[in-house]
Amino acid sequence: MADVRLEGLSKAYGTIQVLRNIDLAIDHGEFVVFVGPSGSGKSTLLRMIGGLERISGGRLLIDNEVVNDVDAADRNLGMVFQSYALYPHMTVRENLAFPLRMAKLSKAEIDTRVAQTASLLQMDHLLDRKPRHLSGGQRQRVAIGRAIVREPKVFLFDEPLSNLDTELRVQMRVQISKLHKQLGNTMIYVTHDQIEAMTMADKIVVLKDGVIEQVGSPHDLYHNPASRFVAGFIGSPKMNFLGGKVEAAHESGMDVRLDAGAVVCVPVEPDKSLVGKPITLGIRPDDFSPSSAEKDIAIDLDLDLDLDFVEHFGSVTYVYGNAGKEAVVAKASKPDPLKGSGKVRLAASPADCHLFMTDGKALRRLHAPANWN
Repeated sequence: MADVRLEGLSKAYGTIQVLRNIDLAIDHGEFVVFVGPSGSGKSTLLRMIGGLERISGGRLLIDNEVVNDVDAADRNLGMVFQSYALYPHMTVRENLAFPLRMAKLSKAEIDTRVAQTASLLQMDHLLDRKPRHLSGGQRQRVAIGRAIVREPKVFLFDEPLSNLDTELRVQMRVQISKLHKQLGNTMIYVTHDQIEAMTMADKIVVLKDGVIEQVGSPHDLYHNPASRFVAGFIGSPKMNFLGGKVEAAHESGMDVRLDAGAVVCVPVEPDKSLVGKPITLGIRPDDFSPSSAEKDIAIDLDLDLDLDFVEHFGSVTYVYGNAGKEAVVAKASKPDPLKGSGKVRLAASPADCHLFMTDGKALRRLHAPANWN
């Protein structure tokens, strides 16, 4: 295992700045996921750690050793990419053994490591097959095995599941997560899929336009996004954003009048300088409680939604519509027989609301949301 430190790391191609002043600490044994939209710099950052891209500025340390100018082959990293890159003329056994033969290990040591790796990945029965006789998921397991067999300090994964179908992606997510628990190695994983990030990571690094927007656990990023970008990127369906204006700031938080008609007191740190100014309220679909019936309890935030569409996913139902001019999606607590038209009332607790200033930054909430664990 190893820790990885990025200190002011940057990358430029001529006058084009791709990454700027990246500071990040990755501890021994952590599973860290870099996530962000295309062009955010996540794969470039991974390739810099792997030694496949030169560092334009800053320092990269692995186990407290600066490795900026150390060749990729000498960093003792295991790399797995979107392309399986298997040798088609070699069997699985030969593909696994190849990097060990290049390292001039003894035949006995090679045979032992190959057998251990095959057993770990449950592919003992595939050792004598060639890649053309393997499924996509099996090929990816061989690619992962070729990284494992070298016993590296750190594993680097660059969108390794992108070529797989949905069912195989789920299976491989589980296998890679179990593998991390078994090996205990530091793993750095790049994906554009926020579901992969949320289900696999100990820590997520959200990148946008070459800078880090936020670093935290999946729970932190979901419940306490630092910016509107993070709030909209993490979570599916994404967070609803409703325009409004700040009416007052007091000890209990900020009173916001929404363009959709409701008034709500959001428990955030009050800022009197924002009174009278536009602001955006964010609330996740899961935090709305749509119902066609009247509630027995007092409702702190409620909106009338003009329904456009209803999606049924077995035990989960999502409703889509408009509150005034605002598009809204909400999760129904029960698979009620809602129709795809008409009106429905949406209820929510202010404790589950977020406020974002015009620059996209989130206002700090006074206390944890109701569903904080």
